[in-house]
Amino acid sequence: MNNPETAPEAIPAHDEAAQEVAADQGMEGSRTLEVEDFETTDPGDRGGDVASESEPDRPAAAAPKPKTKPKAAAKLKPNNVKKLRIERMMSKAELARRANLSVLTIDRVEKGFGSRMNTKRKILEALGLSLADRVKVFGEEE
Repeated sequence: MNNPETAPEAIPAHDEAAQEVAADQGMEGSRTLEVEDFETTDPGDRGGDVASESEPDRPAAAAPKPKTKPKAAAKLKPNNVKKLRIERMMSKAELARRANLSVLTIDRVEKGFGSRMNTKRKILEALGLSLADRVKVFGEEE
């Protein structure tokens, strides 16, 4: 960009095609802009957050919090997966590998979050249990 300390020079406001469009839309008489028409900034200023001088700086913590509806608590249903895994001296990672599931899924199941029937089947088989032991591990289904 031009240095603001140099002599002002004319900058065309529009190119020829834009002037034709402006003429078609009744916007004839476009003027040329001078360098003095633009605000100048410190050459060391690289932009960034621009705050109005009239607006006082306010810490982010003081900003009003939007009101939201409280989320319904997830229905946690306790189970015996963690107890059975520990009895077998198995880590979450080992159980996840044997069940072909993620460690995050094992963690969520152990905490009592809901899971798919197929996930429960994989966990039962990885623990060496039969499908008939499902009630002992996960409790009664609704």
